Amino acid sequence: MHLTKEDIENTERVKRLNIINSVSGIKPANLIGSISDNDEPNLAIFSSVVHLGSNPALLGFIMRPKGEVRRHTYENICDNGLYTINHVHESFVEQAHYTSVKFDKGESEFDKCRLTEEYLFDFKAPFVKESKLKLGMRFVQEVPIQINGTTLIIGEIMHLIAPDEAVNDQGYIDLASLGDVGISGLNSYYTLQKTAQHPYARVSNLPNFS
Repeated sequence: MHLTKEDIENTERVKRLNIINSVSGIKPANLIGSISDNDEPNLAIFSSVVHLGSNPALLGFIMRPKGEVRRHTYENICDNGLYTINHVHESFVEQAHYTSVKFDKGESEFDKCRLTEEYLFDFKAPFVKESKLKLGMRFVQEVPIQINGTTLIIGEIMHLIAPDEAVNDQGYIDLASLGDVGISGLNSYYTLQKTAQHPYARVSNLPNFS
C-alpha cells in the first residue's frame, strides 16, 4: 500500500481513521479517572499518554476537540485539578474498552462497565481498583494544538502505585508481568511481552553490528 497526502484525504472516513490511528504502532492503554464537583465519577480509556519528563515527573495526554461533544474528563479536571491514570490489563480489557461509550453526564462508567472505584490517600479522584499500576495526577498545564483543535493535558505524578515484585532494583517496571495491554487503532488490543533489555546506550558500549 502506498498512500499520498491526497489519497489519505480522499479515503473513506472510517477507513482513514483506522489507518491513521494504527500507523503510530502500539500505544499504551490507560483508563483516566476523574470526578466532578458534584462527586460524579467518570472513567475513559485513552491511548495517548506520554512521558514528558522525570524531574518533575510529568505525563501528558491528548484531549480530542471539545466542539459539540461534552468532554467529561476535561470538565472534571478543570473542576478540581486532579485525575488518575490506570493501566489496563488483560483481565479487564473488555470493560475498559466500553468506557468509550458516550454515556450521559452523571452516568458512571465504573457502574456501567463493572469496574471498581477506589479512593486512596485522601486523593479526590477515583483510581481503578482492578488496575495494578496506577497514578494520582495533578493538572499543571494545557497546551492547545491549533492545527486540529486538540489539547495536550499535562499533569504531575503525585502518587505512584505498583506491586513491589514488578519493580526491580534499578526501577524498571515489568509491564508484561502485570498483564498490561496496548492499543492499535481504535479497538485492537495487544498483549505485551518483554523481548530484550540492553544497557544504557553509549559510544563505549556500541556493539559491532557487522
